[in-house]
Amino acid sequence: MLWVVLFAAAGIGALLSLIYLVTRFHKFGFMQKLAEKRKMLSWGLSALPVAGLVVVTVKNMYIGIIIALHLALIWALCDLVTFIHRKRKHSWSSRYETGVVAMLITAVYLGAGWFFAHHVFETDYRLKTKKQFDHSPLRVAMFADSHLGVTLDGENFARQMKRINEQSPDVIIIAGDFVDDDSEREDMVRACKALGEMDPKYGVIYVDGNHDKGYGNGRDFTIDDLYIELEKNDVKILRDEILEVGDVNFIGRKDHHDEGRLSAKQLMESADDEKYTIVIDHQPRDYDAEAAAGADLVLSGHTHGGHIFPSGFVGLAMGFNDKVYGKEVRGDTTFIVTSGISGWAIPFKTGCISEYVIIDIYDR
Repeated sequence: MLWVVLFAAAGIGALLSLIYLVTRFHKFGFMQKLAEKRKMLSWGLSALPVAGLVVVTVKNMYIGIIIALHLALIWALCDLVTFIHRKRKHSWSSRYETGVVAMLITAVYLGAGWFFAHHVFETDYRLKTKKQFDHSPLRVAMFADSHLGVTLDGENFARQMKRINEQSPDVIIIAGDFVDDDSEREDMVRACKALGEMDPKYGVIYVDGNHDKGYGNGRDFTIDDLYIELEKNDVKILRDEILEVGDVNFIGRKDHHDEGRLSAKQLMESADDEKYTIVIDHQPRDYDAEAAAGADLVLSGHTHGGHIFPSGFVGLAMGFNDKVYGKEVRGDTTFIVTSGISGWAIPFKTGCISEYVIIDIYDR
């Protein structure tokens, strides 16, 4: 119900933004001159750029809404700055440079967002533990939220896996939302094959995210089809299960909303506490319980690092997540949240970057 309210608010905001933008385009000098003789024509021409935004919204609702909201907000801020400046200078020029500046700022801002969504960076962490490994450091590669089809199709995903494989990780972890609600089977099969072409010592581990099952019927494969392709390529699927490999426990949790999900305490009771324990939990919203249970490292995605500023801060304020991005330590437990190798629905990232994570863990 909450998401329905948020989407409705975004839709209403976009509609109001479109109306506001028509009034802004009408403020340009040549529109004002035209309005002196042909008022209706001037308003019609002012609505043309906004009509273009409506067409974009029809083709891709999320792109259209994001552009409309950002352009309206930035334009309003530019108008405010111009108003304060002119009032202080007691100058009221008839020229309207503000609109041009607002459009340029919006283009640069969203252009940077497009770049950060479509270019994947490597983020490195170095951790220490008192527990011992057969060899140190233990190198963990982790990514989440590939949401196949948004910014990464099967082939682009395969290229990113080659980059990860070149880092010689001991284990590769997929922290949920491997596919999206409308991912295509062809991309899913190619991506799974790419995982099978990698050769980490402890293998590739996958846990579910909230989108992996798919909302609605927007794709041509099921979650079971996904599991079949993952297993065909030697990917280990963990759903409230423990995988003991060498001197490391890997605990993969079901998604937060899955029925019958075990508690962190229940899972940790079945694990050898002498071994270093890595918990993989798609949604970062059970920190206190996971720290109390004695996990050494908890890896998550889901938040996309905030994705579109300032949505990450809104999520924190509303209690959706314990953390949006980066590393946090509570007691003896380290938590890391990745911003994701892609993102859901919106091909812009204005609050973060796209990334995969390399974590080197050193023993004593």
